[in-house]
Amino acid sequence: MASNVNPTVRRRRLGQELRRLRELKGMTAEEVAERLLVSQSKISRLENGRRSISQRDVRDLCGVYEVEDVRIVDSLMQMAKDSRQQGWWHSFGDIPYSVYIGLETDAASLRVYDPLVVPGLLQTRPYAESLIQGALPEAAAGDIDKRVQVRLRRQERISDLENPLRLWAVLDEAALRRTVGNKQVMIEQLEHLVEMSHVPHVTVQVIPFAMGAHPGVSGQYAILEFPDAADSSVVYIEGVTSDLYLEKANDVQKYSVMYEHLRAQALNADQSREFIADVAKDYAH
Repeated sequence: MASNVNPTVRRRRLGQELRRLRELKGMTAEEVAERLLVSQSKISRLENGRRSISQRDVRDLCGVYEVEDVRIVDSLMQMAKDSRQQGWWHSFGDIPYSVYIGLETDAASLRVYDPLVVPGLLQTRPYAESLIQGALPEAAAGDIDKRVQVRLRRQERISDLENPLRLWAVLDEAALRRTVGNKQVMIEQLEHLVEMSHVPHVTVQVIPFAMGAHPGVSGQYAILEFPDAADSSVVYIEGVTSDLYLEKANDVQKYSVMYEHLRAQALNADQSREFIADVAKDYAH
């Protein structure tokens, strides 16, 4: 379940507020960096929430921005303190996509498109194990198990009765046809997918091969939206060595429009269930 204090989201909110104060002051990130004798990249990382922010950083920046309201300074200092707490995922050690997990943990809704595999939040344990083993052939068994445990823990957001994640997943037919593990693993996975599609706050749609070219041929992405209006939506694109987070309104809008086209071209929810069930029968033959 989502924690009351999510350090990832706290860093984002704090970074957004610090950027707002800088812009109100009419200063560039380079000018601030020169005043504090730090690199411009540090200021950028503090503002985009990718770097932990210390209370000393907040104090120094408030000094540069001449923030005189003690209540504002105290509030920002508390946010900095909260941002340094650890989320549940830190107990699993070094997780390469921990920033994303923090965002997903606090998100109100998630729209995901995946052309190759079943999305992590809808994976069964055997499917997840086989998928991670295949994707990371040189990884140790312990590391694979850790990743599987994290993936299963993430799925608790869907079953959280008080704060369920609104999930909309659009899959390409290739994600259903790619045999991950073996036929039995795929049968169980596809049956689980059908079962999850009946959950009120989960929608699953499939784009068949017959649909031809569509706006999602460029690859996988996800759009996260948050319950607090102060938290801007984020487009997440997973990479091999680094991930991409797009937060500018124009970028989010473009991906949102593209997602609407995907939803429109995909089979509807009922048709998708039938399609997934038929593919499961193909594996059984």
